[in-house]
Order: sequence, then structure tokens, then C-alpha cells
Amino acid sequence: MKKLFFTIILCLVAFSNINAQKIEIKKSFGTNMYMQDGKRLNAKQLTDLMKGNEKALSAIKKAKTNNTWATVLGGAGGFLVGFPIGTSIGGGDAKWELAAVGAGLIVAAIPLNSAYNKHSKKAVDLYNNEISSNAYHFKPEFNLNLKGTGLGITMSF
Repeated sequence: MKKLFFTIILCLVAFSNINAQKIEIKKSFGTNMYMQDGKRLNAKQLTDLMKGNEKALSAIKKAKTNNTWATVLGGAGGFLVGFPIGTSIGGGDAKWELAAVGAGLIVAAIPLNSAYNKHSKKAVDLYNNEISSNAYHFKPEFNLNLKGTGLGITMSF
């Protein structure tokens, strides 16, 4: 009887943990890293995970748009700052106006990166909340069945 009870408890724990794979958020150099089961998730994997939750999917799409623009502006700004510096180091006549424009683009990318972090965190929170609420919907019923000389336990969910 102890073995049967232990087996039932083990099955309940195993079934409830199968669905409860939450996404963890870790801060890293001004941006968020997303981990699930010890593996880092990229933006495409996050989007694929959230396809079942419309609110989370909408938030992650906004986050990806902000991240794309932040990357474009930051990259262009970095080039525009670096080019005059390289020209100056090489002994040429540097156009410092380009560096000023590049610095402006970099500054413009900072709020977009912040918006990416905010929207992606919101999407992950929505996803994790749905997983938590769905995990509690697993409520099996156990019945003791007697047939002839046999005894059995059935579980229905």
C-alpha cells in the first residue's frame, strides 16, 4: 500500500511539473536574458512559446520591434561616431558633425532598448501567469473500484 501511495504522489508531482516550465528573467548589461530549463532563449524562441497567449504574443512583438529599431539606430550611431574618430587617428580631416549625429542616434536608441526590456518582461510575466493558472487546472479525481476479487484505483482528469 505504501508503494501504491508513493507512486500516486510521484505521478501527481511529475504531471504538475511538466506544464510548469516558467521563463526566468536575468539582467545582463542593461538588457534582459530569458532562460527556460537552464537554456537561453532568443527572441524567435520567445515568440514561438507565446503563440498560445495573444496578450503575451502582442507584447513580445512590440518588444521585438523596439529591439530592431534600437539595434539599427545604435549601429548607425556607432558607425557615425567611429568613422570621424578613425579618420582623426589616421591623420585625416575628421567631420565631427557626423560624430554628433551618431551620438544623437545612440541616445535615441536608449529609450527603445528600455521599451524592449519593459515589453518583453511584460510578455514573460503574462506567459508565466498563464502557466501558473493552467497548472492549477489539473485536478485529478481518484476512485476506488471493486470488481469481483480485484481492487483498483482509477484516476480521471
